[in-house]
Amino acid sequence: MDASPFFTLNLDAVRKADIRTLEHFTRNAFDIDTIIREAGNLKLESLVRKELEREMSEPSEDFARIIAARVQPGKVTAQVKDQFQRLIANSFSTIVRDHVNDRLTNALNASALPEDDEPTPAGEPEEVITTEEEISGFRIVQAIVAQLVDPKRVVMRDAKSYCAILLDDNNRKSIARMHFNGITTKYLGTFVGKAETRTIVSELTDIYKMAPQLLARVKEIEAGKVMDAD
Repeated sequence: MDASPFFTLNLDAVRKADIRTLEHFTRNAFDIDTIIREAGNLKLESLVRKELEREMSEPSEDFARIIAARVQPGKVTAQVKDQFQRLIANSFSTIVRDHVNDRLTNALNASALPEDDEPTPAGEPEEVITTEEEISGFRIVQAIVAQLVDPKRVVMRDAKSYCAILLDDNNRKSIARMHFNGITTKYLGTFVGKAETRTIVSELTDIYKMAPQLLARVKEIEAGKVMDAD
């Protein structure tokens, strides 16, 4: 037996890959050979990820020399090695930031289009999957706004691009939107009038930090100042 587990399930942030892994342990799909093979792959993947994260934050001398030798002719001196260690760390940060910005931009552009503009192939039903993470996020929002309204009035309505949290099950009374379908980036949309502001949610507990915006939104709706958030 290994000293450390080959798989860890975070109930606050369940991923689709986690569900596929857990399926191997169900009665109908249980296969010890498959589980052992999966455990080996997950262990190696975890070790590789740790090494990559270490190289991203603090590039090793060996890695710096490899990259320097590929992009710059001549001998890799100690000075060149130190320079490339800094360049590599900065480049990794830029790559991650650019990827995040691209995904956010694409998501914002997609959500700006009316849902009716997304055609569903004939005979193929629209697939909407409500995740445990979305349910947990909804419960947190429901608990926050329960300070002002009966929690039974707060409902969740899931769609392909986002999961809406509504007052009185009315799409003209949007309290918030959970954009949790991204693989790496998730955010909660809060409203003032028709304007939606999206805040990145690293952990579900981050939603509590947005309590002032959520409570202000409910007050806005109850005062009859909200016409339509779509």
